[in-house]
Amino acid sequence: MSADQLIADEAAAGCRLDAWLSDNFEELSRSYLQKLIRDGNVLIGDKPVKSNYRLKGGEQISLELPEPEPLDVEPEPIPLDIVYEDSDLLFVNKPKGMVVHPAPGHPRGTLVNGLLYHCGTELSGINGVQRPGIVHRIDRDTTGLLVVCKNDFSHSHVAKQLAEHTITRRYRAIVHGVIEEEEGTVNQPIGRSRTNRLKMAVDPVHGKQAVTHYRVLKRFSHYTYIECRLETGRTHQIRAHMTYLQHPLLGDPLYGARKSPYSLEGQTLHAGVLGLIHPRTGEYLEREAPLPEYFQKLLEILP
Repeated sequence: MSADQLIADEAAAGCRLDAWLSDNFEELSRSYLQKLIRDGNVLIGDKPVKSNYRLKGGEQISLELPEPEPLDVEPEPIPLDIVYEDSDLLFVNKPKGMVVHPAPGHPRGTLVNGLLYHCGTELSGINGVQRPGIVHRIDRDTTGLLVVCKNDFSHSHVAKQLAEHTITRRYRAIVHGVIEEEEGTVNQPIGRSRTNRLKMAVDPVHGKQAVTHYRVLKRFSHYTYIECRLETGRTHQIRAHMTYLQHPLLGDPLYGARKSPYSLEGQTLHAGVLGLIHPRTGEYLEREAPLPEYFQKLLEILP
């Protein structure tokens, strides 16, 4: 069992413990942190607390991560598009329609199932049973690059870079409407939508800091092709931020305000570039994944 100790600063006063921990341990899901609290693995001083505990500021917090449970996810011989691999990590180009990790309704056919077949036991266990090796994820219908960690050493180093917003993540997207400015930045906090719990939305009061930089690559008569660079990595960040600008992603079934005249399976969003400091060598490592065929063809036919 590994343990981390933190001090909640004065700015944490009033925050729920699980939410504050989620901000400080971005590699751990909110639900997993809540389970750790319920199981008594989070202490304020030397006492366990409830997940709805609100911080006063100044508390000493101990977080104990239990040893990974025996994995109950089945390996599957799923073809993976691996663009880089060594003994510590790999970069994989995820196709459209593939779920990253098992969840209710998607117990098989996920990226994790394929990784277990490819890597065997060589995956980090920090993020729990269902998500070995997974430090971050992209949505089911978003294509592109993910980093997967093969051991806890690399996982901790990559997660630290995620928390410090130093990982390079550049996406390509097609949005509704014509964006007039050449580039811009959306610096708006994102939280769970209060009207639709499946969606995220800009929430200045309860949201977490989220920053998306964008620039125009090409304008069409009714759409704009853009590149987005993430500073933070909130759930649905690009989808929510572009909707906030009234330029929802083309093909997005959840955020799109208008029906697409094209036959698309989900949003036109591709994680094209991923770069980070290699945890073992200390050198910068960057890879690029080309646009998927459907995306490229769409760019050729848009008026």
